[in-house]
Amino acid sequence: MNQTQTPNISILKAEVARFREELNTRDKLVQQLSQELFRLVKDNTPYAPRPEVAGDYRAEVRLLREQLQGVEQQVHLYQAQLQRRDVEIQHLRQTIRELTERGQMLEQVIRELPKVYTRKFAERLAPIKSKIMALQSENRQLQADLVAVTDRIASRGITLQQQAPELKLDLPDITQQHSPQPLTVLSHV
Repeated sequence: MNQTQTPNISILKAEVARFREELNTRDKLVQQLSQELFRLVKDNTPYAPRPEVAGDYRAEVRLLREQLQGVEQQVHLYQAQLQRRDVEIQHLRQTIRELTERGQMLEQVIRELPKVYTRKFAERLAPIKSKIMALQSENRQLQADLVAVTDRIASRGITLQQQAPELKLDLPDITQQHSPQPLTVLSHV
């Protein structure tokens, strides 16, 4: 509902209230006239209103009835407008409820996204971690084997350069180097 409709509704409500007040006033007047007529008929007084006064009352009553019908039509029109507006308001409230629920659902999804991404990342990282740990284990085993072979060769007093000078192998000297630190796998994830 836009802002221009809100003043229209308040204007309509004010007019309806004014018409109802006018209708109540006229009802009171008609009731007073009815009571006066009833009293006159009940008392059986030989009162005979003057013809010009009776004609005036009849004309006034007719005019009042016509005005009353016009007011009733306007009241029905305003009631129909109010009912249409009530239906529109209910529809807008339902739309607001639906949009609010959808917004809350989206907020919940957004709050859960970091957890979902962290879990998915951990799931994808798990095979990589196990592969790295297997490679590190294999690397340690190969280094131990290399140290053992180098120790056996050294215990025999043979160097590879003396045995096969034509091969010219460039093998690292394990005895002088420190073994490299194994790679650390991301453990804080």
